[in-house]
Amino acid sequence: LLAGIVLRALGDAFAPQRGRLWHWDSMQPGVALISDVSLGMFLTMALMGLQFWTLQPLLGFIGVAMAMQILLAVAFIVLVVFRCMGRDYEAAVVCAGFGGITLGSTATAIANMSAVTREHGNAPRAFIVVPLVCGFFIDLINALVIGLMAA
Repeated sequence: LLAGIVLRALGDAFAPQRGRLWHWDSMQPGVALISDVSLGMFLTMALMGLQFWTLQPLLGFIGVAMAMQILLAVAFIVLVVFRCMGRDYEAAVVCAGFGGITLGSTATAIANMSAVTREHGNAPRAFIVVPLVCGFFIDLINALVIGLMAA
């Protein structure tokens, strides 16, 4: 993230055409393809290493816990997040991202938002807000809380 900020600042400072080193409009399909392939590979590799059969003795407890988490997350998304974000298309895309966050990772949030925007159109503010909130606030605070709990 910091490297992207530095590159953008350098591009604005040294680029000859109004601060642009490249033409974003012509690159958008290629960037979207690379993004989708990378995300798909990441999720596939992450799921390949899981050994679900080792969880068989805890299957009932895990099933109940997952059902409760999903019900509470959907209720919170519909009743709180959608309304607080403005009840529009951008809010719906943010809600899709929030659903991915509640499933456990920033990558899942991006995959959910990509699926919605692929069908219904772009939502640029949602793709700025959700990854920043996931990356800065949730991941950093989660690491701090786990560190404090472990100590």
